[in-house]
Amino acid sequence: MQFYINIMKKFFLFGFLSFLFPKFSSAQDFRFDEVTYSPEKTVFTLFAPNDAKQVVVRIYDEGLGGKAGKTIKMKRIANEQWQTTVKGDLIGKFYTFDMGQGECPGVFAKAVGVNGKRGAIINLSKTDPEGWAQDQHPVTKSPADLVIYEMHHRDFSINRPDAKYPGKFMALTEPWAINHLKELGVNAVHILPSYDYGSVDETRLSDNKYNWGYDPVNYNVPEGGYSTDPYAPEVRIREFKQMVKALHEAGIRVILDVVYNHTYDIEHSNFQRTYPDYYYRKTTDGQYSNGSGCGNETASDKPMMRKFMLESVKYWINEYHIDGFRFDLMGVHDIETMNQIRAMVDTIDPTIYIYGEGWSAGTCAYPQEQLAMKAHIYQMPGIAAFSDEIRDALRGPFSDDTMTGWIGGKDESESIKFGIAGAIQHPQIDMAKVNYSKAPWALEPTQMISYVSCHDDMCLVDRLKASISGITEEELIRLDLLAQTAVFTSQGVPFMLSGEELLRNKKGVHNSFESPDSINQLDWTNKEKYPQVFDYYKNLIALRQHHPAFRLGNADLVRKHLEFLDAPKGVVAYRLKNYAGRDDWRDIIVILNATKADVEVNIPKGDYTIVCREGHIDEHGLGTIQGEKLSVSPQSAIIAHN
Repeated sequence: MQFYINIMKKFFLFGFLSFLFPKFSSAQDFRFDEVTYSPEKTVFTLFAPNDAKQVVVRIYDEGLGGKAGKTIKMKRIANEQWQTTVKGDLIGKFYTFDMGQGECPGVFAKAVGVNGKRGAIINLSKTDPEGWAQDQHPVTKSPADLVIYEMHHRDFSINRPDAKYPGKFMALTEPWAINHLKELGVNAVHILPSYDYGSVDETRLSDNKYNWGYDPVNYNVPEGGYSTDPYAPEVRIREFKQMVKALHEAGIRVILDVVYNHTYDIEHSNFQRTYPDYYYRKTTDGQYSNGSGCGNETASDKPMMRKFMLESVKYWINEYHIDGFRFDLMGVHDIETMNQIRAMVDTIDPTIYIYGEGWSAGTCAYPQEQLAMKAHIYQMPGIAAFSDEIRDALRGPFSDDTMTGWIGGKDESESIKFGIAGAIQHPQIDMAKVNYSKAPWALEPTQMISYVSCHDDMCLVDRLKASISGITEEELIRLDLLAQTAVFTSQGVPFMLSGEELLRNKKGVHNSFESPDSINQLDWTNKEKYPQVFDYYKNLIALRQHHPAFRLGNADLVRKHLEFLDAPKGVVAYRLKNYAGRDDWRDIIVILNATKADVEVNIPKGDYTIVCREGHIDEHGLGTIQGEKLSVSPQSAIIAHN
């Protein structure tokens, strides 16, 4: 009997405590800061600690400066949920939450004033451009069909003479921008961080202060510095949507660079000011963990941080029609969170692409085996990671700009073969000879991003100059094109840095995150100065898009149709055989020669049409050969088919 009495006591005690403090509620039951507007009243909700001594909302007339017109106390309505209602029409007003840690717009503000210090009360539906309801994701049957072009808004347009909106979201609505992207043939733009970030003062844009934007402040609001008026909350939202719509109409997807792994700082962050220490990981000795290398790391494993990431991704899809997400330092996040994000996104549109950096910048205060590292990609179906194997094999290691890779004469053929196969298991690849990974990490080739350069590190031209002593311009161009041929004929998803098609340089700067325009801007005169470079990139992309053999998108098909050929040192050769991917071409031969000599490679006997040779690509043919040998010129690629 006593046993049953004890059980009943626990039941009633639990029920009573749950009534007062429903601690056992799941994250699904909680809401972040939320502003529900109507002309009659506005309801403010906040996720904050139960024991907060003061929780108030302040109402302002301006987004910056001036005194609060109203200060209203919030009442705790449930466990860690605070709420208040302000009567009257607050449209056009600004607000902050304050619980004694400093004022802020909360963690989930959807509109803000200049510099993101205060939230803004607006009617979001009035920010939709004409035809927004009919806007749709451009069709993509497989991620293997994507050709991703990574760009920074300012880099791309600030130095363009005919740009009406240089450095702004709206630049990507202009005909010159759309025409260039379409001519090049890319079908997805990866825009560097475009949310409201902290390192550029929106009240001093005439200073032209530059930053990549990896310093988040308001995760769910576009950056004001890229709008034509950062003081008007609706403008940045409307212009971002206009940009997305223009790109969609051109058949180009928009991928958002998201930086959930850290905040600009801790003390002034919206996370810390609304719920101190909840959103950050700490080490066993109580210090803030720094897996991001930026002074802090967020705790994706905590229920409300995980929910924040899920809801933020969903919001960008639903409100801004985003087509993909690139997760900065994805290795800081836990595997379970990333898998939940993928599952949630699949319910909206499974073609939305998710990829990230499969590493962290430091040690995280979380078990390594549970983090979304590159080595764990096989545990995250539908999520991809960058392949530093093919990147560094081609051009040299990230750790030393002066060291070269395969294109400079180093024997890295096995690592390049691993990248060409898409980081999957392939019977002809000796994993013991692959540079960073001793086991395949991708289940499917679409889980690997193939690239040789991105915003991080030196761009390709600068790296070639730094790592190959005495390189001539002619040799530089040959090696540039050769490296990208490996990237764009790989079975992974190809990715390029904007301006590479213009033979871009950054004057040798390794980390240009806050360098001036003179370092980061594209030199558009290079399009006329180096027409052969642009034409090669354009034709290489078209070759990939026209021939499904290069983008099989399935590991079994890659193993069935991709056959590596014997080749001398410094040469990688392979065949895509038997109408791979139902290609019109029966067999495709690709030979990449990084040596400074003519090389002959044995191939299956046949009659072949050459479509790529000595820096030129023409799908209609550059000549024919017969026999069982193919000769390749120094530092170049040859592609032939029968």
